[in-house]
Amino acid sequence: MRHRIYAHLVWTTRDRKCLIDLRVAKFLDRFLRDVARQERALVLEAGIVQNHVHLLIRQHPTTNIPQLLQRLKGGSAIVADQERHATVALRWARGYTIDSISRHNLADARAYVRDQPGRHPALVIPGWRPADPVSSAREEEWIGENRTWIVPRRRS
Repeated sequence: MRHRIYAHLVWTTRDRKCLIDLRVAKFLDRFLRDVARQERALVLEAGIVQNHVHLLIRQHPTTNIPQLLQRLKGGSAIVADQERHATVALRWARGYTIDSISRHNLADARAYVRDQPGRHPALVIPGWRPADPVSSAREEEWIGENRTWIVPRRRS
């Protein structure tokens, strides 16, 4: 089955506090990619500044978006605290923004997410660079078997 479902996700820290430093950004970049893969989604681009996160993802038709976001946000806060990636507890604001992206607007969406430090110069994380973006060719190999992080799921 061929599918190309793209989305732009955004969420902020609680009270828009600047809680994301270099150590937390590096942790988030790895963690968010791994959890997305577990939920049958692929992070194509990540834009992280001191008080919010942008992700451009490609998702499988069966990806449960609320569950994905719960694990990305809630899981990252729990693991960051447990593994002491943050000097101050990482807390996210309620909610998130999600926009669907057409395949024809994908290049613009990639550039927008990648340019978050340029769009918010006062919130730049010195020394942080996201992992290399996923190329179109590698997109076809997506949803790997890696399951590095064990993140608690919300109980029903």
